[in-house]
Amino acid sequence: MTRNGETPLTMVKICVIGAGIVGLSSATITQDRFPEATVKIIADRFGNDTTSWGAGGLFRPSLKHITGTSPQTVRKWCHASWDRYIGLAQSSLAKETGISLVTGFVASRENEDFMFKEITINAHDLSKTELKRLQLPYNFGVSCTTVITEVTKYMPWLMKRFQERGGTLEQRTIKNLNELAGEFDIVINCCGFAALDLVGDKKVYPIRGQLVKVKAPWIKHWYLTSDNTYLIPHCDCVIIGGCRQKNNFSTSVDPEMSADIMMRAKKLFPQLEGAEVIGEWAGLRPCRSPPRIEKEFLFSQGRKLRIVHNYGHGANGITLSWGTSLDAVDLVEECMNDLRTSKL
Repeated sequence: MTRNGETPLTMVKICVIGAGIVGLSSATITQDRFPEATVKIIADRFGNDTTSWGAGGLFRPSLKHITGTSPQTVRKWCHASWDRYIGLAQSSLAKETGISLVTGFVASRENEDFMFKEITINAHDLSKTELKRLQLPYNFGVSCTTVITEVTKYMPWLMKRFQERGGTLEQRTIKNLNELAGEFDIVINCCGFAALDLVGDKKVYPIRGQLVKVKAPWIKHWYLTSDNTYLIPHCDCVIIGGCRQKNNFSTSVDPEMSADIMMRAKKLFPQLEGAEVIGEWAGLRPCRSPPRIEKEFLFSQGRKLRIVHNYGHGANGITLSWGTSLDAVDLVEECMNDLRTSKL
């Protein structure tokens, strides 16, 4: 404590639970905002063991699968993330971060509220003639240029940046947030689906996804359909998806699902003929309605633990992560203000 009763920032210890895209975003923004504070990431899984590692990485702003939150808030999150990604894609860090601008097509059977048109570049409706020329059997579509984030490059870059600025890591399974009371002043909870057990959040549920990776360097554009069939080109592969299986808890690759994904994709995109399968992935996307971005105070053994929750993004982790993390760190700042004058 200082003489006026305030806690200096150099004494503040902040913990981020979770090392996926949301946790890493929250940790680096926290360092940006509070460079004097000590920040540690605690997680039971890092790198390629996280759900984020399997993400296709297409920035796809949409209201369709983000419920319980106002459209204005979702738009704010999407715009903030877009500004982040396009800034990196147009910078000298593009190669290292794995973020690039790629043109592609959205196709749907219904006339959806395509947020692509208000955020991305050169977005316009596809005419019936254009849909036919693209051999897309859908009623509506949009062409646009958006960003693709190769998470296998972006996450290591975020981690490197975090550690270079003094951030530390600990591999540990937290079973109760009260374990951290006395050890940290503020906790940013980005635990994803683990919130079901960690904080007893019954609103969290899994949406199981599965992807197939193929070598098809001749495919340069992305395709996204309302039937959960999509192609997302990366530098060294093309991601083919997918599925949305609510409350399926299996993280094992289902060979029948992989076969179904390939069958659907080849039917829609015959240009996949000759593509070599080089990998598969399955994982549980942590879904919640609404995504939980809020603060909470816990008291344990006479100590106040300030919690900021940031989880429940579902299959929109890439699209929402930077935006929600900015809001989460705003809440961290509110916790800082409380900490400065607290005598607990």
